[in-house]
Amino acid sequence: MDIQTIPRLNRAKDILLTLIKYGFGDIVDRLELRNKLLPFRVKTHEHSNKSTWERIILVLTELGPTFIKFGQIMSLRPDLIPGSLIRELSKLQDDVAPNSYQDIKAQVENSLGSPIEDIFLEFEQEPLAAASLAQVHRAVLRDNNNTVVAVKVQRPGIRRIIKKDLDILAALAKQIHERVEFLRIYNLPNLVEEMRKLLLNELNFEKEAKNIRLAKNNFAKDPNLYFPKTFPDYSSSQVLVMELVQGKKLKHTQDLPKKEKTRLAKVGINCTLKQILEDGFFHADPHPGNIFILDDGRVSFLDWGMVGRITPNTKMQLLNLFEGVLNKDSEIILKVFLSFSVSTEPIDKNQLQSELIDILDDYHSVPLKEINIGNLLSALTNIFQEYKITIKSEVALLIKSIVTSEGTARLLYPELDVVSEAEPYIRKLLKQKYSPAHLFRQLRLNLGNFLQLQKDLPNQLNDILSQIENGNLSINFKHKGLDDLRHTLDHIANRLTLGIITASMIIGSSMIITTGVPPLLLGYPALGLIGYLLSAFVGGWLAVDIIKKRKM
Repeated sequence: MDIQTIPRLNRAKDILLTLIKYGFGDIVDRLELRNKLLPFRVKTHEHSNKSTWERIILVLTELGPTFIKFGQIMSLRPDLIPGSLIRELSKLQDDVAPNSYQDIKAQVENSLGSPIEDIFLEFEQEPLAAASLAQVHRAVLRDNNNTVVAVKVQRPGIRRIIKKDLDILAALAKQIHERVEFLRIYNLPNLVEEMRKLLLNELNFEKEAKNIRLAKNNFAKDPNLYFPKTFPDYSSSQVLVMELVQGKKLKHTQDLPKKEKTRLAKVGINCTLKQILEDGFFHADPHPGNIFILDDGRVSFLDWGMVGRITPNTKMQLLNLFEGVLNKDSEIILKVFLSFSVSTEPIDKNQLQSELIDILDDYHSVPLKEINIGNLLSALTNIFQEYKITIKSEVALLIKSIVTSEGTARLLYPELDVVSEAEPYIRKLLKQKYSPAHLFRQLRLNLGNFLQLQKDLPNQLNDILSQIENGNLSINFKHKGLDDLRHTLDHIANRLTLGIITASMIIGSSMIITTGVPPLLLGYPALGLIGYLLSAFVGGWLAVDIIKKRKM
């Protein structure tokens, strides 16, 4: 999609203006959009005292909800984003001014199809919390129990705003990927598409309610966790009604006794380990702001709009990864990480394996109970980032969830032994891995694949030989990375053509001037003078354009 075909270009102009304002005008120039969309001079603010990452945060904050969410989602990709930028992205604040009660009331009534007074006995006008996508109000249902609930209401019009911003982001990402070489490693078009899926899922509150119910079912026998009841009959894709969680956020529990902090840390890390290693369904961002501690000591994870899922095969690969870490087997670690990743360039596996061994040496020099799994995974991910190897998005979410969960647990209990906490789940997976049923299933799948190959291979070889015999076999080459060259050649050809036309006009006007053909202007043929003026204008414009782009 071309940037100029997007409806309502005012928003696209706002984005470009903000980029220039915070010192990213060079990227706008690379896209050659300044003259197309900004036919006036834009002042760049001085931010010499701020780093590039800090200026990125200023851009995202000023551009609003979609871009704040973009930054937050990017912070979940440690395989792509430098650690220093992730630390800055983690500072992005999602607290914004709330919508008026009248707007929220209209949204609830339109979404649920009934007057708000018919559904709720009480509905507090002031929200408990307000974020960029939604705000939460305390209310009381008109049911037999007068249940106190939290009503999460999507901001009116936010879906339309986000979809429009995502279209603009997709267009900009495509052009940046084609024209800004040093940013190609991030594959911005693919990142925008991933973000589109995550954001649109997060905007569907019916999916969030299903996620809560699924997590509640997975932990039905755990007395340490609490999941609020949801009310599907009073909910929709834009309104989510659930029990109000009474308690305080984990980040406000620093005054608790050490024994209680230790217990909470173990509950939290065990919850994450079970979700990932046993259930294959996990909360994608378990930071302290999303965790509540109830008055009776139970732990409640909130905000289930963004979740991750992994297949049974990925769970087994994770088991292999943990075995490789514990046994200092760099070959297994390399094999597992490569199965989790996508690379478009040749990899020096020997050099990569050597660097993995260096990292493992650092971690095996300390007792197992002191190993920080989150830091180890981050270090391994950073190595793959240096080799321009991209981790699959679901695995990147998984790594981020482990890193965040362990970091949250260690805030409460710095001496937490994550390896010991993970041992029961690893033993359970090992039993599954080497169980007769699992081995028989793998044998059956492999045998089935082999029989299918044996059946298809003769026909496929026969087709290839027939095409060779008939002279129909052809090899197609696909050129990559030539867009910049094509664009440059087009630009050169356009300027050359304009220069030739200007020169022709000057020569033609000179010939007319010498003839003295009327009508005359100031004693000279008017047609010749007009030709000179047009030539001067076009030539001057061309010279200014060359100087501005510093391509003389």
